[in-house]
Amino acid sequence: MQAKKIDTTSADVNGLDGQVWTGRKVRIADGFSLTPLAGANTFGRMEQLLTSLPVLIFSIVLHEVAHGWVARMEGDPTAAQLGRLTLNPIPHLDPIGSILVPAILMLMPGGFIFGWAKPVPVNPRNFKHYRRGDILVSLAGVAVNFALAITFALLLAGAVWGARIFPQGGATWQLVMEMMRFGIMINLVLALFNLLPIPPLDGSHVLYHLLPPRIGMRYRELGRYGMLIVFAFLFLGGFRILFIPLDFLYGAALSLANLLV
Repeated sequence: MQAKKIDTTSADVNGLDGQVWTGRKVRIADGFSLTPLAGANTFGRMEQLLTSLPVLIFSIVLHEVAHGWVARMEGDPTAAQLGRLTLNPIPHLDPIGSILVPAILMLMPGGFIFGWAKPVPVNPRNFKHYRRGDILVSLAGVAVNFALAITFALLLAGAVWGARIFPQGGATWQLVMEMMRFGIMINLVLALFNLLPIPPLDGSHVLYHLLPPRIGMRYRELGRYGMLIVFAFLFLGGFRILFIPLDFLYGAALSLANLLV
């Protein structure tokens, strides 16, 4: 897609799509890529990991906290009693999904980063209204990720303004913009991925309540094989199904940022 160019007071600003613009221009790229570091050297990948991992951890922690917070609102105090309603990442981190997998993915060809946190424990039996509570708790994390994507878009616009006002911090502003851009992308990925109707992903809880009871019970039983189904889905290229909405939403978020600068 055609990218918008934005006037700044910087003499040399590195565009967010990796191109270098000389003069008084910086652009927020409209194109979307899940492989921003393809062809980058190991040092570049490590640098990207160090800037992307904090954004990823922050996003998945808020996703899990949202589940627990809404669960408490619906009558289930389990997450709160176990100390999971905190922004401190330590109780939420999964050594494999939060650190090891993102690091391995970033160092592999393509350089895409993804991960997960420990699921927040929820006891649906405590919900005031089981059906409503299960749906709201399931959608809470997704809603937070969409809200974070918008927030990162606003912060991206703020970083562009910062680069205009304080052009001497060009390299720092470029780093901040790259982090904000990644924040938009990863939160959209997390939201859309969790909406997939594959047990035990969040979208499956919503679909379960829309199905006839007998079919719903059989559908929920797939949860015992859920992670195998998810990995098979990803291995067979199912992630490409998300590309169309992902590309559209990512472009919309960057367009929002462009409107503000």
